[in-house]
Amino acid sequence: MKHKGDLAELKVASDIRQRGHQIALPYGEDWLFDLIVLRFGRLERVQVKHGVSDGRVLEVRAHSLTITAGRVKAVHRYTEADIDWLAVWDSTTDQCAYIPAVELGTGRRSVSLRLDMPRNNQRRGIRMMENYLEF
Repeated sequence: MKHKGDLAELKVASDIRQRGHQIALPYGEDWLFDLIVLRFGRLERVQVKHGVSDGRVLEVRAHSLTITAGRVKAVHRYTEADIDWLAVWDSTTDQCAYIPAVELGTGRRSVSLRLDMPRNNQRRGIRMMENYLEF
């Protein structure tokens, strides 16, 4: 499972680098974010997730688990106190999306990004993935 996260980090780092921003990697496993990005003269913290959309919706985990001896010991939900961006690489579409941490509020379990409009044409409360492709 870790290899999926590693691949997602590489994909997001490559995408950010292609956009002309510099990247630093935090040392060790005790950080709440995976990348440090120098963007427009400011350091920003980016937590990276791997996702698999079904062609209509991409569910992005906005939390991490602490697992000891095969058991979940703690759940940490990300907020803007921890990170500036929640980035996800969708392996289905090979696209990176960037969710500003301010949208996570006091901590969410997940965020849904729509790849197309819902069948019921609902507009309110919908996050279209196309609106999260810029960084």
